[in-house]
Amino acid sequence: MKLAIIAAGEGSRLRQEGILIPKPLVQINGISLIDRLVKRAENNNFTSVHIIVNAIYPELFEYVKEIKSHIPIFIKVKTTESSMHSFYELSDQLADEPFLLTTVDPIFNEDEFKTFISFCKLHKEYDGIMAVTKYVDDEKPLWVETNSEGIIQSFQSERNNAMVVSGGFYYLTPKVMPILHKSIEEGICKMRNFQQALINNSLRLKAYEFAKIIDIDHFSDIQKASDFLK
Repeated sequence: MKLAIIAAGEGSRLRQEGILIPKPLVQINGISLIDRLVKRAENNNFTSVHIIVNAIYPELFEYVKEIKSHIPIFIKVKTTESSMHSFYELSDQLADEPFLLTTVDPIFNEDEFKTFISFCKLHKEYDGIMAVTKYVDDEKPLWVETNSEGIIQSFQSERNNAMVVSGGFYYLTPKVMPILHKSIEEGICKMRNFQQALINNSLRLKAYEFAKIIDIDHFSDIQKASDFLK
């Protein structure tokens, strides 16, 4: 399994609140977000790490280039208009085996993550397994509606009948790639619309619930995440 990291955002909300370094370099309990992800790949036997960083932050590229790891790290530098386009830029590196796609900032319990990865490796019947949580800490959460078996029925901006929200990272198989390319050709630019397109094309997606997932979007989230991990 490969790890694909979208680290190409501008981190505008953090910058507005006085955090001027690139978000992937923000530290939680002394470890940067990007280092935490690479270490996670090492600890869970990922085969390689694929990272896209924004061209407006050359210091981030220089930092990632110096990360030492016993697994290969591939870096792409490009400014993209959305996380979905960042995913598309990495897609040619991800087409030959299952992968975990993540944004740079979800914080969660590491033991839960290990169990999640084991579940993904065991259940080959799913085309994707999405991390979800009942803990809502986002201004615009992506609500995930499931049936009684945890099979995802829809992704939606409003809660309606949904009980959980997306955690920002997902296990996917190469079967999603044709739909990704078609979505880009059709001008779809939001990841949530791409995820809905997976369902519309009859792919089988499973929700996997975490107790809590915290995204680092605001200065206050840094302390929240620090307290949670402690």
